[in-house]
Amino acid sequence: MDRKKISKADLGRWLDTIAGKYELIGPTEDEGIIQFGPVQSSAELTLEYANSLIPPKSLFFPPVESLFAFRKRGEEIQLEETKPLQQDRVIFGIRNCDVGSLSLLDRVFCDDLEDSYYRERRERTTLIALACPTPPRSSCFCTTFGIDPLSPAGSDILLTDVGDVYLVDAVTDKGEELVALGEGLFAPLTEGEEKELQPPPVDMPQLDVRELRERLEALWEDEYWEKLSLPCLGCGICTYVCPTCHCFDISDVGSTSDGVRYRCWDSCMYSDFALMVSGENPRPTKRERTRNRYFHKFSTFPSRYGTGYACVGCARCLVHCPGGVEITEVIKDISAKEGVSDR
Repeated sequence: MDRKKISKADLGRWLDTIAGKYELIGPTEDEGIIQFGPVQSSAELTLEYANSLIPPKSLFFPPVESLFAFRKRGEEIQLEETKPLQQDRVIFGIRNCDVGSLSLLDRVFCDDLEDSYYRERRERTTLIALACPTPPRSSCFCTTFGIDPLSPAGSDILLTDVGDVYLVDAVTDKGEELVALGEGLFAPLTEGEEKELQPPPVDMPQLDVRELRERLEALWEDEYWEKLSLPCLGCGICTYVCPTCHCFDISDVGSTSDGVRYRCWDSCMYSDFALMVSGENPRPTKRERTRNRYFHKFSTFPSRYGTGYACVGCARCLVHCPGGVEITEVIKDISAKEGVSDR
């Protein structure tokens, strides 16, 4: 589909039409906290935000979810599987860093061992991405990992704010279906507008990660990890706000005859995460757990899935870490390699 435009005055009318057919999910603000959740109308949405506290990955991989209920009657075991979604849905306002994170999570939940709950949520969801404001939040560094804040890649529709209108790029069939719902609200760009209505380039810090994996793997025994772990509180915030972290735990609640199996987020930064039933723990201190976090992102993940690094430069962990650990500084330290222990 050719690029179109929609006036800001008409955006709400289009989204309200979508809400009449789909479950509409988007960014809302409550006491300064941005979060994604279901809305009944466009009036509940906020457009002035850098990013949500909890990433939209929670809409595909919930913090807590019931997988199935079980019931044992004699020798027979009955299972009642939970339905992930009640209806198709549209997520509006997702940023490109979070769009990029979903492509990484797809490798985890849809490749070798398919997760049917995640798969159904992905297939029944249409993404309307919102290009980042210019300039974006000063801590953002998504371009370091090849993410273009102005690209429609990975989404179904990209909206770009260029003043009184949004540029509209529908790049999938699902995206075109949503545009069709707004009959009369969209207009093609004139030849002059194609040239004039261009968003300014996004300027953000660019880190050198070309040899990050190789330099990281040379630091396995380095004392740097001890120094880096000192301010860590072991709270797990870095993993809970991360759009690519995907560790989870499973537990059964109920009795041996009736109950529910739940899945919930877990964190490799917790002291008992790697604890075995024998009492052995291969990551007994914050040093090992901190090292594991960065090795997973920049070595284990790309090695296992044949993709880029498991980071999209959203800066949530950097912004919300109570110990002040900054992933950008860690990347710089690792990339420098020589003298990293003398920091």
